[in-house]
Amino acid sequence: MESKVSRRLKESLASEICEHIYGPRLERDFSKVFAYLNEVNQAHLLMLHKTSIVSPDVAKKLAAGLLQMEAEGPSAVDLDAAKEDPYFNYEAKLMSLTGRDIGGRLHTARSRNDLSVTIDRIRARGAVLNMIQALGRVRSVALNRAADCASVVMPGYTHLQPAQPITFGFYLSGVAEALGRDMDRLQCALIRIDASPLGAGALAGTRFPIDRNVTAAGLGFTTLMPNTLDAVASRDFAWEAMSAMAIVALTWGRVAQDFHIWSTPEFGLVSFPDRVASVSSIMPQKKNPVVLEYLRGKSSHIIGLLNTALIAVKGTNFTHSGDSSRESMRNFWESAEETVRCLSLFELIMSTVEPRVQNMLDHVRFDFSVATDLADGLVSESGMSFRDAHHVVGGLVRLAMDAGKSSNELTSEMLDRAAVDVIGAAVGWPEEKLRRFLDPVMSVNARGSGGPAPSEVAIAVEKQRDHIKSILDSVESTKQRLDSARKQLKSDVFALASR
Repeated sequence: MESKVSRRLKESLASEICEHIYGPRLERDFSKVFAYLNEVNQAHLLMLHKTSIVSPDVAKKLAAGLLQMEAEGPSAVDLDAAKEDPYFNYEAKLMSLTGRDIGGRLHTARSRNDLSVTIDRIRARGAVLNMIQALGRVRSVALNRAADCASVVMPGYTHLQPAQPITFGFYLSGVAEALGRDMDRLQCALIRIDASPLGAGALAGTRFPIDRNVTAAGLGFTTLMPNTLDAVASRDFAWEAMSAMAIVALTWGRVAQDFHIWSTPEFGLVSFPDRVASVSSIMPQKKNPVVLEYLRGKSSHIIGLLNTALIAVKGTNFTHSGDSSRESMRNFWESAEETVRCLSLFELIMSTVEPRVQNMLDHVRFDFSVATDLADGLVSESGMSFRDAHHVVGGLVRLAMDAGKSSNELTSEMLDRAAVDVIGAAVGWPEEKLRRFLDPVMSVNARGSGGPAPSEVAIAVEKQRDHIKSILDSVESTKQRLDSARKQLKSDVFALASR
């Protein structure tokens, strides 16, 4: 028995290939790409008709067949792994509706290579648009919470050690800034996704007098891939978007790590409602941070998908091949699905995290994170060099720790002892003056220039909201443009079939 798709092959496809390659691929992919196959086929048909590559009668019959296939849906196609991939199965069904000669003319001036990469780009374009919108939702929630918590003082950490007072709103505003760059990266990737490769053929274009601008417009692309080899050889648009996804995943993973630690009894800085927690099967007291652990784990998963996609391409030639075009892209679809899913969970976490306001303030009053403020005060109020002030305050902290005292128990007498030890002279500050530089609320209020002062956070929140609106307006405009192109495509095909 010969091959079902080519007279070049004198043997039917090995059962192992059907079982392990084409069968699973058809089961996994056919229903997902069916709608895209319809659109690309319809756009290609309109171009063949407009350029007179096929006759008006053939074009009309093909249009009717394509519309019937679209109406019946993917379930009407009897999938056969011996026909290899989604396209040959689709084509076989089309030929059964229109006749072998008519149906076989649709593939004129085209290859599966440019067909598949066109579908990849259309799917990726939609996935990235949805991802940007999901990021916008998370970022908006973070900014709303930042505005509400702009005056909630908490310890800021470096090296997981108490560093300086900040506010919870300042922290959330910082996270939102990172999410804004994630949105920018995906928007830049979208520009490079939105280029039509259709018309590239297998790799060297075609001798037929095609008009690539017709298919590009019909499918909503804003430009063309200029080099036909590059058009089928490259999936770097996907790797770029996946890189942006990996960076997004790092962001949510790091925030999940912070929230995980801060929600422990040892820190006690934040809490979550019961609806976002899980329990232990044996320990009745447990309330486990299931969503935070999931987000952290998925960071690794998405980074792994990117690495696997790149490794799949590393040893391939710069042309079309199965591993670079299929296995690499398979990781992209999984990464896109996981990213959108995780962004929904990240939005849930951002909307439900609750600062334990008094605990946060108590930590700052206890943990010496105002030490830098005191050193700055010695510079500005007592004329010390910063290095001397640093040593004086370091000595003061040491005195307090040895005496078992916290930050809010420091006294002017202790400060003088530390100063005499370092510079040989007392500072002579009254207690009231010392208290000003030990007050964490005054500390954050005094820190402008992008710092945690509530007024600065308010400014940052408004600027970021403007940025979100700008990007989401652009996304919505793009979606409307694509929807308009899709409606026009359907209208033109229907008109062709009705002639």
